[in-house]
Amino acid sequence: MTSFVDRVNLQVVAGKGGNGCVSVHREKFKPLGGPDGGNGGHGGDVVFVVDPNVHTLLDFHFQTRLQGGNGRHGQGSNRDGAAGESIRVSVPNGTVVYSDGEVLADLTGEGTEFTVAHGGRGGRGNRALVSAKRKVPGFAELGEPGDELEVVLELKSVADVGLVGFPSAGKSSLIAAMSAARPKIADYPFTTLAPNLGVVSAGETTYTIADVPGLIPGAAAGKGLGLQFLRHIERCAVLVHVVDCANLESDRDPVSDIDALEHELTEYGGLADRPRIIVLNKIDIPDGRELAEYVRPDLEKYGWPVYLASAVSREGLKELNFAFAKAVQEFRAAQPPVEASRTIIRPVAVDDSGFSIKKVQPAYEGDVEFVVTGAKPERWIGQTNFENEEAVGYLADRLANLGVEDALVKQGAVPGSIVKIADHEFEWHPTDPNIIATVAPRGTDARFEISDRKGADERLAERKARRAELLDKVAKEQDAKGKSRRG
Repeated sequence: MTSFVDRVNLQVVAGKGGNGCVSVHREKFKPLGGPDGGNGGHGGDVVFVVDPNVHTLLDFHFQTRLQGGNGRHGQGSNRDGAAGESIRVSVPNGTVVYSDGEVLADLTGEGTEFTVAHGGRGGRGNRALVSAKRKVPGFAELGEPGDELEVVLELKSVADVGLVGFPSAGKSSLIAAMSAARPKIADYPFTTLAPNLGVVSAGETTYTIADVPGLIPGAAAGKGLGLQFLRHIERCAVLVHVVDCANLESDRDPVSDIDALEHELTEYGGLADRPRIIVLNKIDIPDGRELAEYVRPDLEKYGWPVYLASAVSREGLKELNFAFAKAVQEFRAAQPPVEASRTIIRPVAVDDSGFSIKKVQPAYEGDVEFVVTGAKPERWIGQTNFENEEAVGYLADRLANLGVEDALVKQGAVPGSIVKIADHEFEWHPTDPNIIATVAPRGTDARFEISDRKGADERLAERKARRAELLDKVAKEQDAKGKSRRG
């Protein structure tokens, strides 16, 4: 079974925001107690977190979809919906997140976090939509959908020293002799199919060493598994050429091996500034020691330190350990100091309307003529319940206040033009500014436009009429009594 995975494809879906609630407070003797619809909860995010205890992307090999929790809908009595549960996903140190070929995040360092998908915002209930001219809104906003995207996770090992060389050069044996790592070691090529990391101490310096699987000519062009192997040395501070001095192949020698490896590293790119060290391995074998002594002067022409070592007899390992530590210290000292992350605030430009309008040439009658794009208009479209006329009127007012109508007029739109915002198409009917200034905006509650309540003058007139009727009735009764006595 596969135990090491360094590249996976994932579908990441953030939670959807909950819908707002339409509710009017009901209480005895209070027929219109006011709106009390709560807001919907926000959807849950999907967050990647670097965990030092995770060393592979194996878990994502079986779980290819990550989804945050959906927000709950708002309820009456001013009850807001609960927010959806965010997912915090542990990834190994050195994970790179790609989407559509672009790098979204390079996650290095314990505890580093990156929110790859943001949950949708919850819709506002009618309690939050109250205004001076809209006392009891009969609509609420819908929750926004969360981000949904396809991402690629790629693991690039984070190590200070990277051992590179041909298959069976003794890299696994070397890392096993210098650290507590126990990679698989066998007498056939490509025994190592996944990088192995080990921790080594030399005096006061502690560094990590990586055993990169063997490279072959053409690896930088994708031959074999070269590209998968080469990515694991991108972050290494020092590259170590491990040369097999006991190789029995007649067409290979240490000099040609290093030339071939350097050609592949150059073709891959981005590694020219890394210091190099050459290790002539397997000198415990007589022929290997003899070859190492013979080619050492030829290898010194590169200008890199050359060491003789044996992972079996452990000869030369102490000197090699301190040489690695010194190279790592020099590389670390040459790096610029790490600055604390800064919060960057980018104010909106004074001439930024927040939307743009593109005029298109319709192919047929009734096709789209104008396309409106922008964060606000597209978000408002998603929040609108188009089955509710009051909600549609509220959307029209918001677009008009944003300046969309004026911009459409400047672009040449006429009543009846087909306008598209997000996934919705509709006929545009402009608002007359002379009329809208004298009436309430669209979307007001029609119940408040019709009032059966009598005015003060009308109530006073009714009281006088009732009083005159009562006085007339009393006068008639007294007159009737007087006639009966006289009779």
